[in-house]
Amino acid sequence: MFEKLHIFLGATVADAAARPLHWVYNEKKLKSFIKNKKNITFFKKNRSPFYSIKTGEVSGYNDVGQVMFKTLTQTKDKKNIVTNFKKNIVKNFGLGSNYWKNLKLRKKYKKIKWETAMKGPWIHQNILETIKNIKLKKNITGGTKVNESDGYCAALPYSLFNNSEQKLKKVIRTVANGKISEQFALAKLKIINLVDEGNKDPINSFIKLNSKDDYFKSVIENIKKVKKLKNKPHNFVVKKFGKACSYPGTFNGSVHAIITSKDYKSAVIKTIKAGGCNCSRANFVGAYFAAKDGLKSIPKDWIKKTNPAKNILKYINSLN
Repeated sequence: MFEKLHIFLGATVADAAARPLHWVYNEKKLKSFIKNKKNITFFKKNRSPFYSIKTGEVSGYNDVGQVMFKTLTQTKDKKNIVTNFKKNIVKNFGLGSNYWKNLKLRKKYKKIKWETAMKGPWIHQNILETIKNIKLKKNITGGTKVNESDGYCAALPYSLFNNSEQKLKKVIRTVANGKISEQFALAKLKIINLVDEGNKDPINSFIKLNSKDDYFKSVIENIKKVKKLKNKPHNFVVKKFGKACSYPGTFNGSVHAIITSKDYKSAVIKTIKAGGCNCSRANFVGAYFAAKDGLKSIPKDWIKKTNPAKNILKYINSLN
């Protein structure tokens, strides 16, 4: 598992780099925030209009991955990973956590129309449902109301340990129990795996390998739509498909950043500049380029600024 851990590190650093500008949908405001700025990553001042956490911390998306990573490193019997993952989800996001405490605050801030950002992390709809379903002892615990990236983020570190499609689907549905969420999450993981194997054209290879599989029909159709707009500006494409957190928009925006960028740094910066739910897109883009070009592709100063990176690096360095 640790041999491929730089891929998860790539996602983590990209998420943290984007986080201070997470969920900025107002184009005029975003332009004013980044105007004349030489560096738009790791903003010292929070600019997210909805929630505020310290620069260097990750969004709720990547934090789901951190919980899975913690579970993987602490579980001796790998048969218990999903069971322990559920327990850790409740500990990290449930009653008594800062995520849970902020649920009440959200109502207060909504009344004042988010004049200022709420202090503390933001719990996602999928995770809210997951915690409730775990308490109800449901067999499949993931949320069903939204189609977002929580399932992918949970499965990414797991996929570096076990790439079984059946196992990955189980992990994805632990936090995101929807067909669309599962399809797009699995597609991202398969593309990352192709990159990691040294495939020079992973996007097109994914299409060829799965063209006869109805399961990925919608995913492939969306990739083809993005490819037709390859020469269009990235901000235009993200806006066209949707800046929000949901699939297929978040997937399409990520794919466009991937096929129009040369390296990790430029792809992540491009993702941040497009606004909206840049963190959900950054988790795919960052993992992709880390898989493609290795640990060296992730800027060292970015790694130093990312708080959860220290723990991940500890395991990476244990290989040397």
